[in-house]
Amino acid sequence: MPITKGFRQLVDEASAQITTYSVAQVRERLADPRVQIVDIRDVRELERDGTVPGALLAPRGMLEFWVDPASPYFKPVFGDEGKEFILFCGAGWRSALAAKTLQDMGMANVAHIDGGFAEWLKQAAPVETLEAHRQAHEARRAAAQA
Repeated sequence: MPITKGFRQLVDEASAQITTYSVAQVRERLADPRVQIVDIRDVRELERDGTVPGALLAPRGMLEFWVDPASPYFKPVFGDEGKEFILFCGAGWRSALAAKTLQDMGMANVAHIDGGFAEWLKQAAPVETLEAHRQAHEARRAAAQA
């Protein structure tokens, strides 16, 4: 059976219906507590390239399950309607499709980064290693429990 709609058309259609931010726009909002950056890349990409400081790591394959309160995999962070969730992937294709899917699920507070992590790196935006990210996450968790 031939493909009747390729990935590029799917990405273009999704992009026309979602909010897209430039790297510069996201960098300006990194410290905003109402913004949660979400890295949907595969763990191998994270290990190789690092991530955006403070990003929530949410693999693309689990995203729909993590955001749905009816799912046994639900992550309460996604239930915070006061936050805007800004997704990114390697090139901005997966994150565009994921943002559109989350919108289709009813989330109005979702966007993505144009050009993904490749554009983030190209613009020399801040990056942390996966190990530094894990340590910062553990420190935040310990502080919240104290």
